[in-house]
Amino acid sequence: MTTQSANSTLDAVKCFAERFSLMLDERATFDAKTPPMLADAIRYSLLAPGKRLRPFLVYECGALCGADEDACFAPAAALEMIHTFSLIHDDLPAMDDDDLRRGRPTNHKVYGEAVAILAGDALVTLAFETLATKTVNREHVASLVVALAHASGDKGMIGGQTLDIEGQKTPADNPPAQSLEAVRQIHSTKTGALFECACRMGGIVANADDDTLERLATFGLNLGLAFQIADDLLDVTASATDLGKKSGKDAKKGKQTFPAVVGIEQSREHAESAVAAAIEAIRGISGDTSRLESLAEFAYRRDR
Repeated sequence: MTTQSANSTLDAVKCFAERFSLMLDERATFDAKTPPMLADAIRYSLLAPGKRLRPFLVYECGALCGADEDACFAPAAALEMIHTFSLIHDDLPAMDDDDLRRGRPTNHKVYGEAVAILAGDALVTLAFETLATKTVNREHVASLVVALAHASGDKGMIGGQTLDIEGQKTPADNPPAQSLEAVRQIHSTKTGALFECACRMGGIVANADDDTLERLATFGLNLGLAFQIADDLLDVTASATDLGKKSGKDAKKGKQTFPAVVGIEQSREHAESAVAAAIEAIRGISGDTSRLESLAEFAYRRDR
């Protein structure tokens, strides 16, 4: 990956994030029936500055397969709502107990734990309402709902979070047995599932064939794995200022991560393998895949 292509891709992601955030701001509105504090808590996290990578993937994969931009908004917005819900709940004292997210106080630090939980719950229902009411082609609704439910539920993100928690149950002086297989399963479900879903949803709204959908899903899953390995590495190598949240927490909690199991250098090798698998899958689709390939390359270089 050349510096020029990397910068071009990052610029595209940044521009998209700004534009998509404006669209979310315009549409994430609430009437008098919603308690003002709940509405504020939802918007506080949903509109927080972020990379918007999952929505970006919906749009990019949709465009690759011929979808109009308008068709991509509902699935992209719903996916970002689910992702935001996961961040709010992940930061709670019962989970990771974080005070910072994206460089500012976490939702429960501003609104209290009870309202933060309710804001996360509301975002889940809002996500599926968005798919049900805002999807351009009504024939796509069922497929989109199933894809998002599967990726975010017991076999996907929430299941992965459960596995992550189970891996921390043993006391610090008797840490859980760690294995590469277990870490890969946690990452593939907790993080990879939503990346996979984003790419699949882009294909769905473009009426892509089954082979293309599977290639998109394979790309997304491996991209998500590489992205999470990079996060593991950043927790070891970066400062809280760089991360926008506390660093070094994974080791303190005895979390099962790639660096904990195989070390930093082998973790980078596993990330490179995931990126190679992602690129191989996406190159089987006709069209210009260069930006997606560049994004995959960037995903595992974030810790350098």
